[in-house]
Amino acid sequence: MNLSGKTAFVTGGGTGVGAEIALSLAEAGVCVTICGRRAEPLEVTAARHQRIQAKVCDITDETALASAMAEISPDIVIANAGASESAPLVKTERAAFERMVEINLTGTFLTLREGLRAMKDKPWGRFIAIASTAGLKGYAYVAPYSAAKHGVIGLVKSAALEVARKGITVNAICPGFLDTEMTERSIANIVEKTGRSAEEARASLEATNPMHRLVPPGDVARAVLWLCGDGSEMVTGQAISISGGET
Repeated sequence: MNLSGKTAFVTGGGTGVGAEIALSLAEAGVCVTICGRRAEPLEVTAARHQRIQAKVCDITDETALASAMAEISPDIVIANAGASESAPLVKTERAAFERMVEINLTGTFLTLREGLRAMKDKPWGRFIAIASTAGLKGYAYVAPYSAAKHGVIGLVKSAALEVARKGITVNAICPGFLDTEMTERSIANIVEKTGRSAEEARASLEATNPMHRLVPPGDVARAVLWLCGDGSEMVTGQAISISGGET
């Protein structure tokens, strides 16, 4: 796939699936800017390809995000940054709920809004939010995260309708448990709270997938490339599950 001459802005691009997406876009000819709150992982990922540059930016900081987007004027915006926490609902503090909404939903809202503003009158654009199967169904012990991801999908569907006649598509990709650092942290949390071994904890997450596998980040990156490439022009407002058949 050749997307030479296009520019992309990938949030949370220093690690995990964000880094994989950034690398795949760069290899397809896109000039990619990755952003995140920590300079070190951003610089490590940027060093992997000459068409990737790093920019420290918090997606919940409206002023900083607007400035970064305006500077780049991207053709492709990947709203990937997010975080998860787990606890029984009855033990979830309001601050934890608000934290999940702020990072996962408000951050995506600001990313899409500022991306659209920076895109101005371009005749072509692609917005892709990396949501989760938690935005399509419920999971126990992650109610605030699930609520935020459901909100992301509603945001995507509404935005897609607003720009449907402008050559711009807006979609969400919804992976199951990914084989990334975030899932490793979930495994560590299960071990700490239940006393199970890391192998048992990992198996419990793999069991949510009918294939009994964690989702490879590369599968998500390839879906991003498809949504940016020829033949996907009529695909918009969708929440595409990449989860081995999980329902």
